[in-house]
Amino acid sequence: MTDNSFKRQQIISIVAIASTITACSIAPGISPQSGLNQPLSKIHTALQDPGKGQINAQLPPSAKVENPTFTVPAKFQGKTVYKVQPSNNEKVIALSIDDGPWPKTTLEMLDILKQNDVKATFFWVGQALQANPDLAKREVAEGHAIGNHTWHHWYRRMDEATAKSEIDRTADLIYKTTGVKTSLFRPPGGFLNNGLAAYAKSQKDAVIMWSLTSADTDPHAKPQAFVNNVLKGAKLGFIVLMHDGGGDRHRTVEALPQIINGLKQQGYRFVTIPELLKMAQ
Repeated sequence: MTDNSFKRQQIISIVAIASTITACSIAPGISPQSGLNQPLSKIHTALQDPGKGQINAQLPPSAKVENPTFTVPAKFQGKTVYKVQPSNNEKVIALSIDDGPWPKTTLEMLDILKQNDVKATFFWVGQALQANPDLAKREVAEGHAIGNHTWHHWYRRMDEATAKSEIDRTADLIYKTTGVKTSLFRPPGGFLNNGLAAYAKSQKDAVIMWSLTSADTDPHAKPQAFVNNVLKGAKLGFIVLMHDGGGDRHRTVEALPQIINGLKQQGYRFVTIPELLKMAQ
């Protein structure tokens, strides 16, 4: 064999080996171009169907999970909701928490909810969200539902342009911060006639009120009063009002574990407001 022939065989062998390695490194359904642009660790961990033990060629390993969208059933679009009658009369109740995200308080309440495997619905104020984006991200990551509670938390009467700004500006920041879209709106103070609820309804949002308040904004009440308010007034399909922001809420934090334990002892199961709306008769 001549030197030139030997060199040609070497080159052919090297090319063949390289081709084999490349082919084994690319999961089925991923083109060589896209495969070679990804780390091998990602390619080798291409999504697998645990039920069939086969590679799922539809999604690349880096595919993002869609962010939650909290929509409402058609019957509640543009409506005001105080409570829901579950279709199967299941003993469910929804905790709603307003005015955050708030330093310290929200963090403590999230810890309590997580320890008790309870999901709540948080209504965010735009200014508070702007100041505490990481708390907001944690709320979403831990499976809580999110609603819009305006930018400034104003009670006063406002024209349509101002109402639109209060709601849309907050919605935009919610999406920019967390990727969440929500059709749940709660007017500050429960005021329904200052222009905010009218604008929300025009956008087919559900205006979410409450059927039971903990009265945790009472500056003179002790935590046990909040507990008693909820446990004595609870009924199936009720929406409970509490607060994690807008002021010092350490008493609410203190009351929350007792409220959760007491409702569980009464046989209630906790649901988010979107879940509750889907259960309606």
